[in-house]
Amino acid sequence: MLEVNEVCKSYGKLVANDHVSLKVHSGEIAILLGPNGAGKSTLIKCITGLLRFSGSITIAGFPNKSLDAKRRLGYVPETPALYDLLTVSEHLEFIQRAYRVREEDYARELLERFELWDKREKLGKGLSKGMQQKLSICCALLPRPQVIVFDEPMVGLDPHAIKQLKTLFGELKDQGCSLLISTHMIDSVENNWDVAHIMVEGRFAATRTRLEEMAQEKSLEELYFSITEAPS
Repeated sequence: MLEVNEVCKSYGKLVANDHVSLKVHSGEIAILLGPNGAGKSTLIKCITGLLRFSGSITIAGFPNKSLDAKRRLGYVPETPALYDLLTVSEHLEFIQRAYRVREEDYARELLERFELWDKREKLGKGLSKGMQQKLSICCALLPRPQVIVFDEPMVGLDPHAIKQLKTLFGELKDQGCSLLISTHMIDSVENNWDVAHIMVEGRFAATRTRLEEMAQEKSLEELYFSITEAPS
C-alpha cells in the first residue's frame, strides 16, 4: 500500500503541493489527473524520495526514504534516466544485481513483451525515445515491486507497447500491486483505474472511484474539463 498524508512542497513562494493526502491500496490502480503545472510530477518526486517535503509518505508501511520502502517501490519517470554506455541487457543485469533478482526468465519476458529482445546489445545512448521508455518500464518492473509509480508512462510509446503496458496494469493489479499512474491524457488510461484524483494548483479538486463513476451522469472526462476549464 502507498499512503500519502498531508504532503506539502513549495519552491519559494510557489506552492506545488498543498496538504495532499491519498491512499492506494493493494490490488488498486489510482490515477492522478491534471493539466501541466498542477503539481503531479512534484508529488511523484516526493513519493519516490527525490524531493524534500513536509508531511509523511509510507510504502508498504515503511517511510518512503527507507531502504525497506525502496526495495518495494518501482518508478517509471516521465523522462527515462538510462546509462549511455550500458547495453539494454546490462541495464537489466544492473537491476538484477542491485535488487538480487534471481529470475533470469522474467528479464527476457519483459524485453520480448516490449519488443526489445533483439535490441539487447544496443547501447542506451543509441536507443530512440520510445525504446528508452520501454527499457525504463522493464527496469522498474524487473524486481517485482509491490508499489509502482508511473509518471506519464505512455509518452513516446508505439501502439504495441501501449497495448502491452495496459495489459500489464491489469496483471499487476491482479497480483496485488498498488499502482499510481500520473497523466494529463485521460484517454490513455481509459478504464484502467479504480480511483481517480483530479489535481489543480497543488490540491485535489475532486476524487472519484469507479463505483461512483457508474452512478454519475457526468463522466470522468466531463468532470475533469468542468474543473480544469472553469474560470479562475
